[in-house]
Amino acid sequence: MASIIGAIACSHTPTIGFAHDKHKQDDPVWAPIFEAFAPIKGWLADKKPDAAIVIFNDHVTSFFFDHYSPFTLGVGTQFKVADEGGGPRGLPAVAGHPALAAHIGQSVVADEFDLSFFQDKGLDHGVFSPLSVLCDHDPAWPFPIIPLQVGVLQAPSPSARRCYALGQAVRRAVESFPEDLRVVIIATGGLSHQVHGERAGFNNPAWDAKFLDLIEKDPVRLTEMTLAELATIGGCESAEVVMWLIMRGALSSQVTKLHQSYYLPSMTGIATLVFENHAEPPSAAALQRHRDHMAREMRGIELLEDTYPFDLARSVKGYRINKFLHELVEPAHRARFLADEVALMREAGLTDVERDLIQRRDWRAMMHYGVIFFLLEKLAAVVGVSNLHVYAAMRGQSLEEFQKTRNAPGALYSVSGGSGPAGNWDKK
Repeated sequence: MASIIGAIACSHTPTIGFAHDKHKQDDPVWAPIFEAFAPIKGWLADKKPDAAIVIFNDHVTSFFFDHYSPFTLGVGTQFKVADEGGGPRGLPAVAGHPALAAHIGQSVVADEFDLSFFQDKGLDHGVFSPLSVLCDHDPAWPFPIIPLQVGVLQAPSPSARRCYALGQAVRRAVESFPEDLRVVIIATGGLSHQVHGERAGFNNPAWDAKFLDLIEKDPVRLTEMTLAELATIGGCESAEVVMWLIMRGALSSQVTKLHQSYYLPSMTGIATLVFENHAEPPSAAALQRHRDHMAREMRGIELLEDTYPFDLARSVKGYRINKFLHELVEPAHRARFLADEVALMREAGLTDVERDLIQRRDWRAMMHYGVIFFLLEKLAAVVGVSNLHVYAAMRGQSLEEFQKTRNAPGALYSVSGGSGPAGNWDKK
């Protein structure tokens, strides 16, 4: 059974990453940052967690307003450093933990939090600014992470109360994971600051001190505050401290504060905290109830013959080939595929197996491998094959055999808009 051994809360201001990359450890202006993070770095080195859940907000780097969700969980195998405008920082990619992430996703959705899920997105300073001073990372980071992105930049955004409840759901998820893992929660963001408008540069150190006291001793009091109240008292962008309440909700009511610091060098109150968790492990009966609760919606689907639900495990496994096929919706990618598909597949890094599946147009084998049907129909449209041909292949039948099972045997169709190569089926 996994357990949450403790939690870290820290600011994620880009000044932290700047000070690290410019080797400012001995500069009097920047040295307090490194002094504040040193005890946390030592604590992590001593505890050696098996994984970390990192709660952060992206700064319109990898997550844009064409699709912006309240809560988005990273389920991929690794996460690179995002380019925020001047090139990415020289840090290695950090490994993900797809198994724990998928379990958290299933558990939290069962608790009626409607998560989005992401793979293959870079993480910006919301993660890598503090992470770069929290642990050594040459040549690799010491533990995998599960990033949880909170959409705090566009209203309406999650309330303090909702974030605290999500933290409680995360705790249930972690504690019901069957592997014996030691998990740490890292919450980033804040404290008081405002970076836009004529109020830019606003800080409230007195409120920061009060907040640090409440997050330890009376977090429920903080859940009663509205986002407008948090913005008024701490600056508009400081409302991102709701992410600290996800961390606090994931812990027991009984915690020991091992470390606290505060420094205000410029625009943002840079705070650090370490809590050691004192949660009682759940009983076997409680664990079974929660696992039954998680399994309720999909219970029995495994009894459906010849059916392959597209879950997070299949999504992660098949991500590379699914991404390649999804890009066929782009005219330039589609044209290159039709001109020389082998070269394009090699350029995209598809494996020998994946290239062979596509070249042979083995629709059923691609589906077994992990390709979702709705990308198969896009490939079919590009190469001039009707949907009915794909359906027939799924059943191991010829088109003629499959058509005999339909009420309208002559109905052939495709999702193609008409610019792709026409198949013989549409020559009448």
